[in-house]
Amino acid sequence: MIPEKSPRTEALEARLLDFMEAHVYPNEARHAREAEELGPWAVLPVVEALKPLAREAGLWNLFLPESEHGPGLTNLEYAPLCEIMGRSPLAPELFNCSAPDTGNMEVLARYGTPEQQERWLKPLLAGEIRSAFAMTEPDVASSDARNIESAIVRDGDDYVINGRKWYTTGATDPRCEIMIFMGKTDPSAPTYSQQSMILVPKATPGVTVTRALPIFGFYGVPDRAAEVVFENVRVPASNMLLGEGRGFEIAQGRLGPGRIHHCMRLIGLAERALAKMCLRTTQRVAFGKPVSEQSVTRERVAEARIMIEQCRLLTLRAAHMMDTVGNKAAKAEIAMIKVAVPNMACQVTDWAIQAFGGGGTSNDFGMANAYATARLLRLADGPDEVHRDQLARLEYRRQAEANRQGGVSGWVPADWGRAAPA
Repeated sequence: MIPEKSPRTEALEARLLDFMEAHVYPNEARHAREAEELGPWAVLPVVEALKPLAREAGLWNLFLPESEHGPGLTNLEYAPLCEIMGRSPLAPELFNCSAPDTGNMEVLARYGTPEQQERWLKPLLAGEIRSAFAMTEPDVASSDARNIESAIVRDGDDYVINGRKWYTTGATDPRCEIMIFMGKTDPSAPTYSQQSMILVPKATPGVTVTRALPIFGFYGVPDRAAEVVFENVRVPASNMLLGEGRGFEIAQGRLGPGRIHHCMRLIGLAERALAKMCLRTTQRVAFGKPVSEQSVTRERVAEARIMIEQCRLLTLRAAHMMDTVGNKAAKAEIAMIKVAVPNMACQVTDWAIQAFGGGGTSNDFGMANAYATARLLRLADGPDEVHRDQLARLEYRRQAEANRQGGVSGWVPADWGRAAPA
């Protein structure tokens, strides 16, 4: 059973809702205009204008679970707050709760040395700089992270880094000063001990951000993606995170919270799409009656509500398990929401686009941006197929264990399917 909301969550939720009404929703059109006119290489003035207001309101760094660096919320307590932020593409960064910075800050908080935390975590927590995460590569199937080929080679007191990354989130932002880079330190080591993660300052010679990558024509959906070349990049050995060969360990620690944050925000996005769909269909008349009274519209609205509620409950369960038994023990629940929530959000936003008609395919109503975000997240942090495969393997193990213990899975008779004796 999922516990009730804590008093501090309810208090923060009320303040967050007020902030969204007063400052976020009224500035969405400005945010979309600035993003389109200034492009992915600029700092958007609307964001910088609103961030101090969010900090003054005490709505800053809410994401770090049970950490001295934030209010110390659990994943379950943060979930409804993250959902509210997900209702607007403008909101997460205003509260210093946007990707990839949240994941990178969690890595530094969990695995960084005191020196690394002082140099990079503190300014990230203060919102003074931004960061990037460089993992995916264009020349291999990066859904299997064992394929990553970029090299991290020890040379005296330094490491020399070579590789080409893409969908490196955050790299085009002029405030980006630090990257977390994943590559191989020892290709001959056991499979899951070959990869490492290392801190690479963006200004290091040899780091070149070659281009911004649009998602369905949008730059910065849901965060700024780029292609980055690392050519003989030299960084101090002290920049290594946790130690050589521990990249997969860090990735699992980073991606679990990152996945659930994406799902929380997508639920908020779907809620907003449904709200817009309901309002739009009450304002339009087709074939003699309001679109809201057409049976197909009502069926879609009902299905959308069912799907959103199902995904919210599953996400809250995953958050509760992460808090109580740990991220590793909650891996099945995290995998389930990573499949269910983006697919739900894709479907709900698709229905909303249909309800808006031609206007839904523009971004005048935010629907095209919302769909691009939802569709991308069926790939980001591991594609659906990877999570489904993991879930199937876990289920087969669970059923085998139930069979060994005489559980319900063993109901099929050994002679099932044979012809009955005459």
